[in-house]
Amino acid sequence: MDHIGAVLKRAMPFQTVPPEMLQEIVKLSKLKSYARGDMIYDLDEEADDVYIVASGSVNHALRSEAGGELLEKVMRPGDVFGWAAVLTGRNRRMARTVCLERTEAIRINGGALMALIKQSPARGDVVMSRFATMITREFSASPSVAARVPHFGAADSGAAQGGSGGDGWARTMFRLSQWLKSPKPYMMLAGYAMLLGFWYFTVEVWKLPRFRDMPGLTTVFTEMFNRHPVYGLSIYTPEYYDHIWASVRRVATAFFLATGLGVPLGLFLGWSKSFREYVFPIFETLRPIPILAWVPLAILMFSGTETPVIFLTFLASFFATALNTMLGVESIDESYSRAAYCLGASKWQVFREVIVPGSMPYIFTGLQISVGVAWFSLVAGEMVSGEFGLGYVINTSYTMVQYPTIVIGMVTLGAVGYVTSAMVRVVGDMMMQWRVRELALGGR
Repeated sequence: MDHIGAVLKRAMPFQTVPPEMLQEIVKLSKLKSYARGDMIYDLDEEADDVYIVASGSVNHALRSEAGGELLEKVMRPGDVFGWAAVLTGRNRRMARTVCLERTEAIRINGGALMALIKQSPARGDVVMSRFATMITREFSASPSVAARVPHFGAADSGAAQGGSGGDGWARTMFRLSQWLKSPKPYMMLAGYAMLLGFWYFTVEVWKLPRFRDMPGLTTVFTEMFNRHPVYGLSIYTPEYYDHIWASVRRVATAFFLATGLGVPLGLFLGWSKSFREYVFPIFETLRPIPILAWVPLAILMFSGTETPVIFLTFLASFFATALNTMLGVESIDESYSRAAYCLGASKWQVFREVIVPGSMPYIFTGLQISVGVAWFSLVAGEMVSGEFGLGYVINTSYTMVQYPTIVIGMVTLGAVGYVTSAMVRVVGDMMMQWRVRELALGGR
C-alpha cells in the first residue's frame, strides 16, 4: 500500500491532495501486472478505471478529434492515462494502450474516485483542475476535452442538494460571499477613500495653491446628483446618457474593428517569418505616431464627424491588439509545434490547435489594453471633431469654464471604461477556463 501511495503522490492530479484523501484513493486502487505486448484497453471500450504507470512503459495511442489518426505517446512511471473515466458525458475509451515491456499499473476505480472527490468539493476541485491541465498540456488535447472535466465546488454541491436549476445563481452568490469575506473589497474601498480624501483636503480644506482653481469634491458631487444642475449636466439629465451612448457606440465599433483586424494580423506576424519580414517594419514605423498626428489626415480621408473619430479610436487599439497577439504567438514553446508536426499534423492543424489556443492569454491581455487605449484615443478624437460624447463634454466644458462638468465627464469616462475592461476580462475567463483553473491552482 505504501508503494501505491508513493506512486499516486508522484502523479500530477494527486500531488496536492492531503494524506487522508490520498489514503482513501489508495483503498480504491489495485496494482496489476501486464506482460510485454498486453493490451490494457482498446478504443471505444467502456472507460471505468484511471491508470497510473508504476513501472515499465506503455504506448498510449490517442485518437485525434479529427477522427482516424492516432497520436502516440510513451507513458512511463508516474504518468496517468485512462482519464476518459473522469470526463462528463464520456464513458468510452479515446485511446489504445499496449505494454512495451513488463509493466505494473495502478488501476483506480473511476466511479468510486468521483464519488470520493464529491465528498470534499474544495479538494476535489483542485484534483479535477489538475486533470484538466494535464489533459491539455501532456496530451495536447483541445480545451473542449478539458472542459468535460467536472467541478465539485461548494456552490455546485449546494445547488445539487437543492435539486433546482439555479446553478448559475448559486455559483454567483457563493463567489460573491467569498469575495466579501476576503480583504479585497475593503482594500478597494480604502483606496477610493484615500483618493477622495486627498481631493477633498487639498482643494477644500488646505486650499493648496496648485489646486485652487480645481472644483472641489462637494461641488462636483452636488452638481452630478442635482436634479437641476447649474451647468446643465447631471445623472438626471437625458443629455448625460446621450453623451455616454455616443462614446460607447464609437468605442465598440473601433474595438471590434481592431479585434477583427489586429488579431489575425498578430497571429500571422508571429507565425510566418516571411510575412513578418514584409509587414513588421511598416507596422513598427506607424505604431509610434501619436493619435493627434493622425487627426488632419483622418479629417481629409473621411467625411462627416463620426467616421474620423472612430478611425482615430481604432488606430491605437489596433496596434495594441496586433502587437500583443504577435507576442503571444512568440511565447509558445516551439517544441509543441515540432511535436505536432512529428505526429503528422498539417500546417493548418498546428495553427488551429497549437498557435491560436496557445496565444489566447496574450490576446485577451491585449484586448484589455486595447479597450483602455480606445477610451483615451476616443477623447482625443472627440475633442477635435466630435459631436456628443464624453470627450466632447470635457472639451466644451473647459472652453465654457464649467469646471465641475469636466470632472463629471472624467469620472463617467473612468467608470464606463472600467466596466468595458471588466467585460473583456469576463469573456476571456469564459473562453479560457483551463487558464482560470491554472491560475487558481497557483493561488492567483
